[in-house]
Amino acid sequence: MGGIVKRDDLPAAADITIDIDVTTSSSPESSNNNNNNNNEMKLPKAVEVLVLTFNCAKNAIDVPVFGGHLRGVLLEQDGGGGELPELPELVVMSLQEIAPLSYSFLGEWFLGGYYAAFGEALNFAGRKYTLVKGKNVGMTAVLLFALHPERVVGGGGGVVEEGEVGFGAADMGNKGAVGLRVRYSTGAAAAAAAATSDGQQEQATEMTFVATHLAAMEWNLKKRNANWRSIVSGLTFGNPLGVLPRGVVLPAKLTRTGVLPDRSGVGERTQPVVVDSSEEEDAPLLSAPSTFSVSDDNNNNKNEDEETTTTTVLTPEQKRQLQDMSIFKPGSHLFVAGDLNYRISSTTPPPGSAFPSFDTGSENYYMNFLARDQLTQERLAGRTFHGMSEAEVTFGPTYKYDVLEGPEGAENEMGARQKGEVPWRFAGHRWPAWTDRVLYSAAEGTEVEAGRYGCLPVVRSSDHRAVFFRARVPLTGAGGGVKTEAGVEERKKLPVDIDVYSWDRRQSARRRELVVGLLALVWSTREGAVFLGTVVMVGMGWWWFARGGFF
Repeated sequence: MGGIVKRDDLPAAADITIDIDVTTSSSPESSNNNNNNNNEMKLPKAVEVLVLTFNCAKNAIDVPVFGGHLRGVLLEQDGGGGELPELPELVVMSLQEIAPLSYSFLGEWFLGGYYAAFGEALNFAGRKYTLVKGKNVGMTAVLLFALHPERVVGGGGGVVEEGEVGFGAADMGNKGAVGLRVRYSTGAAAAAAAATSDGQQEQATEMTFVATHLAAMEWNLKKRNANWRSIVSGLTFGNPLGVLPRGVVLPAKLTRTGVLPDRSGVGERTQPVVVDSSEEEDAPLLSAPSTFSVSDDNNNNKNEDEETTTTTVLTPEQKRQLQDMSIFKPGSHLFVAGDLNYRISSTTPPPGSAFPSFDTGSENYYMNFLARDQLTQERLAGRTFHGMSEAEVTFGPTYKYDVLEGPEGAENEMGARQKGEVPWRFAGHRWPAWTDRVLYSAAEGTEVEAGRYGCLPVVRSSDHRAVFFRARVPLTGAGGGVKTEAGVEERKKLPVDIDVYSWDRRQSARRRELVVGLLALVWSTREGAVFLGTVVMVGMGWWWFARGGFF
C-alpha cells in the first residue's frame, strides 16, 4: 500500500488551531458559574482519554469513512443503560507513515493538510475538538486534540513539552518516536467556584504521550527491543547536557566517539552516551552515583604534565532533572502507542500455513494465535516496554490486509455483500499479527482505569487497522505531582541510561532528513517534476540565447 498523495486533494490546514493561548480562553466552568450561581459545581475526579494509533501507509484518509468509524468509538455507551455517553476530554492520535517520505522529512508545513483531515474526521461526532499540538519526527506524528483546550497547558512554563528520537537509517525519522508532555487542569476559576460550595480544590494531572514506529519484518525482534531502548535513552523533553555541571569533561568511554553496545537496531554505530556507567546493558539509570572528570582550574601549583582533574558526582537534584526529562517521569502518566511491529513468528509463513480466522468455531480462531504474540512474550520477560501495562487484547490481528476490489474471495465476503464492508483477505507473505498497540504506565502512587481496547474496521487506504484505547486518568491536586506518605516524590527506575548527546545527534539527523526530503521531493512528486521542468526550460532558453538567439 502507499504511494504519493496529491496535495490538492487534501483539506486545508487553516481550520485547525495548532497553538492555544490559554491566557485568553474563557473557561466553560467560569461561564457556567456566572449563569448558575445557585447550582453546586462538582469538579471531575478523572479525565477521559482516547488514544488511537494508525499506520496511514502514506495515504490520505477518506474523511467521511474514517470519521464514521471514529464517531462510533466516541459515542459508544459502556453502561448500556441508555445514558448519554461521556466524550473523551482528550484524543491523542499516533500516526505512522502519515505522508510520503519527502513531505514528512521536509517538515510540518507539508503535513498541515494531513493533520487537518484527521481533525475533520474526529469532529464527525458533532463536538468541536481543537488541535492543541501536532508534532512529527520523520514519518511518525502525534496529534493532541481537546474538547476544552484551555484546560491543557504545558508541563513547563505553560508550553507543551516536545521530544523526539530517530532510529531509522543514519538516525533519521523513517523509523522513530515523538512525544508530547502536557498538564491537564480543571482551571483555577472552576476550582474557586467549586470551593465556595464544598471546599474542592483545583484538580490537575500530567500526561506523556509517545507515538512510535518500530523496526519491521518478522526476524527483527531484537531490533524492535533495541528501538524501545533508544526511545527510553534518547527521547528527552529537554537537553540533557544542560543538566551536567559546568566545565565537565566526560571520560573517554563516555564521549561521542566511545563505542558502546548497539541499541539502535540498525547495526554498528557510535552509541549513545550514558549518564550512569554500568557493565550491564539493561541496568537501571541512576542506580549508582554518576562520576565525571572535571578540570581543576584553581590548582596552579600542579605540573602541566600531571592530570589536573577531580571527580564530581551528580547531585540528587541533577539526577532528578535528568530522569524528569525522560519519558519515565515519576509524576507523569505515560501512554505509548504506535505500529510496534511485533509479530507472532520470527520467520515468514511457509506456503499453506493456517492463518487466523474470525470464525469462533474454527480451530484457527484468532484468539488461539495470541499466545505467540512477541510483544507480550518480550514484555513479560523484561526485555521491552519495561513497567508498561496493556489492556486485554480481544480484537483480531491488525496487519497485514490486502484490500480487494470486490467481495469474491474475501474473508468477509458476506459482510462485504450485505453490510458494505471493505472486502479483504490476509496477505499471504506475512503472518497476520497484532502490530498496532497502546500501552500505558500510571504515575507513581496512582492507577489508570482501563476502558475499551479495540480496533476500527478495515479501510481502503491502508493495510493496517486502527487501534484505540479509552482510559480514565486520575486527577490529583493543583500541582499534579504524586508524593509518598513521607512527602517525597517516588522515583521510577529507568531500564536503560539517558543519552546525554541525544539532542546533538537529533540535530545532525535532522539536517540529513532535509537533504533526503528535498531530493525525494524533486524526483518523486508533481512539485518536483514542475521544478525540474522549469529548470530545464530556463537552461535551454539561456543556452539558446547565449548561442545567438533573437539575433
